[in-house]
Amino acid sequence: MRLLQVLVPDEKRDDALRVLDDEGLDYVRTSECSDDVDAELVTLPVPTQAVDHVLSSLREVGIEDEFIVVSAIETARTPRIQELEERFVNGREEDDSISRAEIRSKALNMTPGPVTYYVMTLLSAIVATAGLLLDSPAIVVGSMVIAPQISAALTGTVGLVLDDRQMFVDGVSAMVVGLIVAMLGAFAFAWLVRSGGVVPGTIDITAIEQVQNRISPGLLALVVGVCAGAAGAFGLATAIPVSLVGVMIAAALIPAAAAVGIGLAWGHIGVAIGAFVLVAVNATSILLAGLVVFWYLGYRPDGWTRGNLRANVTKDRLGTVAVMALISVVVLAGSGVVLGQHVAFESEVNDEVRSVLDDDEYEELELVELETEFYDSGMISDETGVTVVVRRPADVPYPDLATTIEATLEAQTDHEVSVILEFIEGAAADG
Repeated sequence: MRLLQVLVPDEKRDDALRVLDDEGLDYVRTSECSDDVDAELVTLPVPTQAVDHVLSSLREVGIEDEFIVVSAIETARTPRIQELEERFVNGREEDDSISRAEIRSKALNMTPGPVTYYVMTLLSAIVATAGLLLDSPAIVVGSMVIAPQISAALTGTVGLVLDDRQMFVDGVSAMVVGLIVAMLGAFAFAWLVRSGGVVPGTIDITAIEQVQNRISPGLLALVVGVCAGAAGAFGLATAIPVSLVGVMIAAALIPAAAAVGIGLAWGHIGVAIGAFVLVAVNATSILLAGLVVFWYLGYRPDGWTRGNLRANVTKDRLGTVAVMALISVVVLAGSGVVLGQHVAFESEVNDEVRSVLDDDEYEELELVELETEFYDSGMISDETGVTVVVRRPADVPYPDLATTIEATLEAQTDHEVSVILEFIEGAAADG
């Protein structure tokens, strides 16, 4: 429920009151003569979903946005409030969307001060780094809870869709700088942990499951970013609380940023690149998905005229959209090429390993798990690691299997491959 306070000049009072009466609104009028302006302050309670509709109706009769206050109230009891609730909340005009002014205020109010934002980002990255190295999903989830990335992501998206350039720049720059802080903080913490012997420097970080999930981005990783951005936009633009949505957005960004730092601290460039691609893809996907959802819900820049493209495409708007489009194309195209190569390589490795195990001499073996390190097409590393886990009968050796798989993969992919073969004792399941 919202309480509207609108300053109505005397010369437009009759038209404004007629609009309110036609809409079935209950209101209170207070004379206002400050600053030598003859006007009335009209106060009225409305359902949250009706705010934008009421303000739009008042603008049509000449009531400008010179003095409008929208505040939240717990409840209201007026003669016709129940009819309004039936109309806008439960009836044919049901809509969860909030007004443009309110969505802008909500986005800005979510943004903490710079010190708080970057300190919380740094702390969340350190916690995520510890969780990844400990292979603890619970600690990784904890890092998402304290991460403030939702504020920057949604501020940037709202600024873009409402054509507020400063808001857009502030949000996107906060997101980019925040992720850089997260990656550098994760690198510093991981380097200290490794140098201090807390975690052995010889540990294979690619064998840690929580790290593996962030260094080999696939198409499902893109789905996470898109859904996170869409959920954030729906949460902000409707009466739905956004507290839990922040965890979703942080889940798409912070653990991957921490994995970048871990890869750099261990000198494993392939890990760092794979995680960085995931960060870039998810960050861009969050912004674009949020933009699409806001547009779908009907949010437009000030002065937007539906059905008139020429009037809407101003120089300022075109410049902002062009910058966003260029950045998105570069990030998604570059990341998409790298991601596509990795997915294709991963699929080819999977097919070749299965073809080797289909030979008669390996009929008693069962493929349990197959993991592929991030494939960068030889840009940084000339070798890609593949871990193959198979189930075999107890005490039956297969001394040549690893060599066979490695030779097959190198011949088919034309790329150096290092194969780690792990056995699980036990009879293979009947096929």
